[in-house]
Amino acid sequence: MPLKEQYLSFLKTPVLWNNNGVFGIRSFHLDHNELDMSVPEPSEITFSENEVLGKRIEHFFNYYIKTSERYLLLLKNLQIFSDQITIGELDFIVQDLVKNKVIHIELVFKFYIYDPTFNDEMDRWIGPNRKDTFRQKIDKLRQKQLPLLFKKETIASLKELKLDPQDIDQSVCFMAHLFVPKSMIETFSTSFNLNCIIGYWIKDKEFSETTYGAHLFYIPQKKEWMVDPKYHSEWYSFTTTQKCVTEALQQKRSPLLWMKSGDQEFQRFFVVWW
Repeated sequence: MPLKEQYLSFLKTPVLWNNNGVFGIRSFHLDHNELDMSVPEPSEITFSENEVLGKRIEHFFNYYIKTSERYLLLLKNLQIFSDQITIGELDFIVQDLVKNKVIHIELVFKFYIYDPTFNDEMDRWIGPNRKDTFRQKIDKLRQKQLPLLFKKETIASLKELKLDPQDIDQSVCFMAHLFVPKSMIETFSTSFNLNCIIGYWIKDKEFSETTYGAHLFYIPQKKEWMVDPKYHSEWYSFTTTQKCVTEALQQKRSPLLWMKSGDQEFQRFFVVWW
């Protein structure tokens, strides 16, 4: 997938909440006044073909900040050590030139599906393979990643850079793609940003030729998951896709599918193994 399409898809990804909507954590969102800025040339963002999605997101966010007229990048990926052991890392510290503020930003990009079988609303947002949850991530942010700024080891490191944690605001740029049960896609409501809901999920038996046989598909690799399907050009039949889906499910992997109907109609959905 060309770099331009990956970057544009990154820019268009909404944040999970606005302002201080979740546990009092301030949300950092990309300045929409700057989203029409020029996209990077391949030489301006370099990563290997096998670079995982999380690292790609870091590269894109770093490029956005560096080319922004509003923000000045002060540091990124600052590792904090205690007795030569890494105790954590600060993702980004930037200066907001408009508000004249220094901001510590933790960057998150997640894919969650909504499982209504859990009792608590916060527990219902889980990874498609049930290996991570929104609650786990928000707890980590609140209990470890954000408090790291005020650790004595961090204070010492920032002092060398003439930065005082007491003068630094904190935000989380929590970008997300959310998928809800297919039966709920039209009526679903949530306290999160509804713009994050970009697709649905189904069980393996629901992926039938009767329902899906007339469409074309592509199964993106995880590093491609954030990309808008409209940028893709190679599509496969239901029969070919079903074989790949079956193989993934047997390995307890929930594949993401892009579906094309007609010339410019696209859908995204997971087929879950559990």
